[in-house]
Amino acid sequence: MTDTSKTAMQVDPALVRQLAELLDETQLTEIEVQDGDRKIRVVRKVSVAAPAAPVAYAPAPMAASAPVAAPAAPADAGLAGAVKSPMVGTAYLAASPEAKNFVSVGQQVAAGDTLLIVEAMKVMNPIAAPKAGTVKAILIDNGQPVEFDQPLVVVE
Repeated sequence: MTDTSKTAMQVDPALVRQLAELLDETQLTEIEVQDGDRKIRVVRKVSVAAPAAPVAYAPAPMAASAPVAAPAAPADAGLAGAVKSPMVGTAYLAASPEAKNFVSVGQQVAAGDTLLIVEAMKVMNPIAAPKAGTVKAILIDNGQPVEFDQPLVVVE
């Protein structure tokens, strides 16, 4: 007779409930955590009518002549130069609510410059510009939940 107690995964019901509550609080559709060989994935089924086109976001003008973001391209346009989210989480355009945004539309950025941060499981993950260029559009709002592979910023 084999002992399966050492090979069977022990599921922590409290952790599963906590992850489900986190899904509800953040309006995310799924979350996955891994601790060594143990991996737990919680998915919420959501009925989706039609995908919404991303909305261009321009921060409030600081000067009278601040540029305004161009209208967002349709979701199926491919968004050349789009920097996509590498994870599910909450996107923040600044390091803190009182801080200035990392970037604004029309700003020149260098490869490696921080564009925004995505918080996932209480860890702040900086999202860097993959190349030098100009920020053409910011496609998310500050504090917005984001999905994996969702376009966040367009840098051309």
